[in-house]
Amino acid sequence: MPGSFVADLRAVVRRRDFRQLFATRLVSQAGDGAFQVGLATLVFFSAERAATATAAAAAFTLAFLPYTIVGPFAGVLLDRWRRRQVMLVANLVRTVLLLLVIAFVLGGNVGLGLSLLVLACLSLNRFFLAGLGASLPHVVPGDELVMANAVAPTSGTVAALLGAALGYAVRSAAGPGDASNAAVLVLAAAAYLAAALLTLRMAVDLLGPTAVTAAGSRSDRARLRAELGSVASGLVAGARHLWRRHRARAALGVIGMHRLAFGLATVATILVCRYRLSDPADPDAGLVVVASTVLAGGLGFGLAALVTPIGVRRVGVRTWMITCSVAAAVAQAYVVIVLSLPVLLVSAFFIGLAIQSTKICVDAEVQADVDDAYRGRVFSLYDMIYNAAFVAAAAVAALVLPPDGYSRPALLLMAALYALAAIGYARLAPRIGELQDR
Repeated sequence: MPGSFVADLRAVVRRRDFRQLFATRLVSQAGDGAFQVGLATLVFFSAERAATATAAAAAFTLAFLPYTIVGPFAGVLLDRWRRRQVMLVANLVRTVLLLLVIAFVLGGNVGLGLSLLVLACLSLNRFFLAGLGASLPHVVPGDELVMANAVAPTSGTVAALLGAALGYAVRSAAGPGDASNAAVLVLAAAAYLAAALLTLRMAVDLLGPTAVTAAGSRSDRARLRAELGSVASGLVAGARHLWRRHRARAALGVIGMHRLAFGLATVATILVCRYRLSDPADPDAGLVVVASTVLAGGLGFGLAALVTPIGVRRVGVRTWMITCSVAAAVAQAYVVIVLSLPVLLVSAFFIGLAIQSTKICVDAEVQADVDDAYRGRVFSLYDMIYNAAFVAAAAVAALVLPPDGYSRPALLLMAALYALAAIGYARLAPRIGELQDR
């Protein structure tokens, strides 16, 4: 079985077009990791600023708002614009915006202006990530999508973790204060610029969409304006197409439940690491504990790329997704019994493994089950579900979590959400036509 995995992995990686898209993803997401460290230390682990559940909810709302608001527009445009060009321009503009963010941080202007710049930068990231998801079927055949989704998004997450680790190292070397956060953001800007340059290695038309209008006729421009003016109609069309795709619809239900649970857990983990598992008066100590937890979860994410294709081959997509949801429920429930750093690290590892394994399967199911003409809009709906669920969970966390983040009823709720995902998918998912049988 390991030999078969290696053979499938080689089959994907030896494709030149996949490698080019893959390299752009890795470098850009490494920049995302450094960007997130710079912002997190600025907001949550600064001696001048206290971390609260409300502050965490506000920060996550800001971070994920583009994924729900910009998402519909991204879908319409990704079905019309050349996706390679979208990724090129998005990374170039993000580089410029991040330089402005750095100027605000160095000037001590940590207010509305900085928030708007961050919002704009994250909105562009929405186009980039949606473009990656919609582009993957153009660089690998359908029977390799599970492997490609195991390698690409999971490796992107690992790259983000490595970027975060490098950002943390830069911050530690630079010392306390906002100047060290600015140094981390410089690293992120350099990564975005490098990703833009890597995008130039791909042919302009490589990533689709297939029916793109090259010249942009007057009638096509009018049609585009009409679509942008009625985004809701476009979303309805995508939703109708999705509703007819039973495999994709059931898979998105699972990922929505996972994100609700994960959003609650993320806010709780930040507060627990800051106030219960480290000295509340020492923000840097809390940052180290959070970094350890993120690393443990990241190891689980990375392992998911290895075990998911094997698991899918042995038991099928449906059974594998149910198993992963049950495993996440058990790992989350264990923290209710004992709260300690070792237990939290083990729980983070298994939850990371389970939810990333599930996401690999969900991505492949949606990509394989949705027509290319609708893929951009459906992936926008996917992202709306994925991120709106996280934001909603963060808002709930602000209401139900105590100041130190530890609440046994809230932890049980998180475990119950994973369990409900397993039960719901077992009842609703079609038993035939699984991806590996096609």
